[in-house]
Amino acid sequence: MRRLLWLLALCALAVGISLAARFNEGYLLLVLPPYRAEISLNMGIVLLVLTFVLLYGLLRAAVLTMSLPNRVRLFRERRRAERAAVAFQDAVRLLFEGRFSQALKKAGEAHAANHTPGLAALLAARAAQHLGEVEKEKAWLDRASRDDPRMEPARLMLEAEMHLDGQDFEEAATTLQRLQVLSGRHIAALRLELRAQQGCARWQEVLRLVRLLEKRDGVAPELAQEIKLKAHLENIRLRGDAGQLLDYLQQLPTRENSPRLARLLAEALLDKGAHAQAQHLIEGQLGVQWDSALISLYGRLRGPGLISCIAQAEAWLLEHPADPGLFLTLGRLCLAQCLWGKAQSYLEASLSLAEQREARLELARLLDQTERSSEALLHYRAAAEQPA
Repeated sequence: MRRLLWLLALCALAVGISLAARFNEGYLLLVLPPYRAEISLNMGIVLLVLTFVLLYGLLRAAVLTMSLPNRVRLFRERRRAERAAVAFQDAVRLLFEGRFSQALKKAGEAHAANHTPGLAALLAARAAQHLGEVEKEKAWLDRASRDDPRMEPARLMLEAEMHLDGQDFEEAATTLQRLQVLSGRHIAALRLELRAQQGCARWQEVLRLVRLLEKRDGVAPELAQEIKLKAHLENIRLRGDAGQLLDYLQQLPTRENSPRLARLLAEALLDKGAHAQAQHLIEGQLGVQWDSALISLYGRLRGPGLISCIAQAEAWLLEHPADPGLFLTLGRLCLAQCLWGKAQSYLEASLSLAEQREARLELARLLDQTERSSEALLHYRAAAEQPA
C-alpha cells in the first residue's frame, strides 16, 4: 500500500513538472568567449540534474571501490563468526546426544574461532571427561579459566561434578570449598557438596548440609529424611559406648526423631548393654507413636526392671489387643523372668493372631526348659518349615 502511494505521488509530481515546463519560455545563455550558446531553461535544468546524478554516481563508485577491502574483511569475519556459532551449537547438541568425540572436535573449532572461548573450553572438558581422556580434560579446564576469568565458578562446578562422577570425593569436596570462597554457596553447589561429603563418610557434615538444603527448599522432604536417617545410622555405628550414644541422643533435634531412628538407637543401646536407657527410649517413642517393629526390641530388655517392663507391656495390650508382636514381646519378657505359664499363654496368643517363626522358636525353648521335649520338637519343626 505504501509503495502504491509513493508511485501515485511520483506520477503526480511528473505531471506537475511537465505542465510547469510547458508554460516556461525562459532560456539560458552560456558565454565562453569567443563562444556563446543559448538553450532553453528547461533543458538547462535537465542537464544540471543529469550532471549532478553523474557526479554523485562517480563519487559513490569511488568510495565503494576504496572501501571494498574493508567490506570483504568484515564479510569474512562475519562468515567465520557464523561458522563458529554453528560449531558451538553443534558441540552442545552432540554432547547431549552422547557423541562425545564429535562434540570435543566441534568445541575445539568454536574455541579456535574465539567464539565464547570459556564456554567452549568447558564443553570440550566435559566431552573429554566422558571419553576418559584425562590430560585433555585438565588442559581444557585450565584454558577455560585462562580465556575468561568469569568462567572460574562454572569451571569449578564442572570440575566438582566430574570428580564426583569419577568417585573422587575428596577432590570434589576440595574443589567445592574453593568455589565457596569465590562465589559463596548456592543450592546447586550445596547439592554437590552433600554428595561429596556422603562419599567421604563425613556424616556430621552431611547432616549440616541436608538441614541447610531443607531450609532453602533445595531437597525433597522424603529424600532429606532418608539422608538424615542414613547419617544418623552411621553416626550411631561410630559411637563406641553407651555414654556416647546417650550424648548423641540428647543432641538429636526432636523434629528428626522417628520410629526408624528410635529402633536404630535402641538396638545400639541393647547391643552395648545399656538396657535401662533402651527401655526409656523405647517407652518414650511408643508413647508418641506406636511401632510394631520397635515393640519387638522391647522384648530383648533384660535386668532388674523386667517386672516393670511386663507391667508396661500389659498396659499397652489394652490399647493394642490384636498386635501379635506385642504378645510375642510379653512372652519373651515372661520367659526371661521364668514366668512359664504366662509366657506360654502369651506366645500361644501371638501364634493365634499370626504365624511367626520367632514365636514358634520361643515357645519351643520354653517347652524345652519345662522338660516337654516332644511338644518342643513339634514347634521346632514348624519353625524350620517357615522362611527365616
